[in-house]
Amino acid sequence: MTERNKKENDLSMKAYERKRAISAAGYEEKKARLKKQVQAYAEEGCIVAFSGGVDSSLLLKLACESAGETLCPAQARIYAVTMQTRLHPVCEIEHAKKVAEEIGASHRIIPVDELAEAGISKNPTDRCFLCKKHLFTKILQVAEQRGIRNILEGTNEDDLHVYRPGLKALRELGIISPLADAGFTKADIRRLAEEYGLSVSDRPAMPCLATRFPYGTGLSYEKLKKVEQGEDYLKSFGLYNVRLRIHDPIVRIEVNQEEFPLLLQHRRAVTGYLKKLGYSYITLDLEGFRSGSMDIGI
Repeated sequence: MTERNKKENDLSMKAYERKRAISAAGYEEKKARLKKQVQAYAEEGCIVAFSGGVDSSLLLKLACESAGETLCPAQARIYAVTMQTRLHPVCEIEHAKKVAEEIGASHRIIPVDELAEAGISKNPTDRCFLCKKHLFTKILQVAEQRGIRNILEGTNEDDLHVYRPGLKALRELGIISPLADAGFTKADIRRLAEEYGLSVSDRPAMPCLATRFPYGTGLSYEKLKKVEQGEDYLKSFGLYNVRLRIHDPIVRIEVNQEEFPLLLQHRRAVTGYLKKLGYSYITLDLEGFRSGSMDIGI
């Protein structure tokens, strides 16, 4: 290596280390801000809208930790509320129970039927708005019964830059989004969840099954169940992110690009299983997994 190249390399390394230090400082500042916010809500008492995913699990952990530092257990009023919805896989409820128990939170489950109650059976473009408004109105009723003013939910900074009509419903209802308020990205959330040793720190996101269908497509629990079965089957091969996007009679498979070889190893089994579910044409999306791919053009 020439002297000039050595100097350029040294400068490059210094720039890299400086960038890392700035990034670390930014994360620590956001973490301190988040903890301070959640502590204030926890001291007053709060409900965490709890799905069992990494976002809401981190919020619940922070709230329980904050309450434990300032209040005795009898005074702490921290509640996890999970909506038992048929728009999510059945296993999600048992998972939420397990994580709430792991954190040590008081946990309540409320059954809902969004297709019948929230006006989303035709999968309108404002589906998420209608659904969130319906669900959080029910949580507000629980909060009123318990005399709780603060309802926390897990929207993060990344969610603010994509199509999320449900955010409008949250704002209208006065729901608090501490992670987004503190500037926490999904990567920040996973990092802090790992620091706390939460079992969900690396768990993939699991949005509602209605996101697998084009807007304007009629939804039914039979259709949703078929998607759930198909995705469970693909996950059994060890795939991380899995989405079946339904363009009946075509099913478009989304997985991480680096996992294409793994999926293709099981091509015959996958196509056979999905055809038994009633899909005539089985395709692999060459762009790979991407959140919100049904929102293109919205």
